[in-house]
Amino acid sequence: MRRPSAEQLVEHWRLTTMPTENVRFSQTYVDARTGADGKPLCSAIIALLVDDPTVFSDMHRLPTDELWHFYLGDPIELLLLYSDGSDELVILGQDVLAGQRIQTVVPAGTYMGARLRPGGDYGVYGNTMAPGFVLSDFESAGKEELIARWPHRAGLIQAMTRLADSTI
Repeated sequence: MRRPSAEQLVEHWRLTTMPTENVRFSQTYVDARTGADGKPLCSAIIALLVDDPTVFSDMHRLPTDELWHFYLGDPIELLLLYSDGSDELVILGQDVLAGQRIQTVVPAGTYMGARLRPGGDYGVYGNTMAPGFVLSDFESAGKEELIARWPHRAGLIQAMTRLADSTI
């Protein structure tokens, strides 16, 4: 089996640019049922990160847990900045015996950002949320406050944050 190119995947899945981030994606599932809050009970996307420093999942947080799934391609770095001040760099990828993960949970309220691990061509991931994602759930993060709280992660925060001003 031949590895598809990023361009072939964009065409195959009809990926478009996310309204909140410079990532190509497709919403693959939205539950038609809604909860009392009006949100869908569940939603899912697939997304593509490529070897371009302007293509990343911006640092942000959500009000509910989010499942991240690794599907194919090269490893992805997922930076997690927890509300208690701790942090973690999760590597999503296929080399599970070396510590890479194919799935991880980002707890509600955790700042997260992702990019293709340097040296890769592309990586495909998915996100699943229950209740489902709505655009108003997305809370952007500013570089200065994140760096002030997690100075040892300044390089990654800089690489995964477009907003200079604080919004947190």
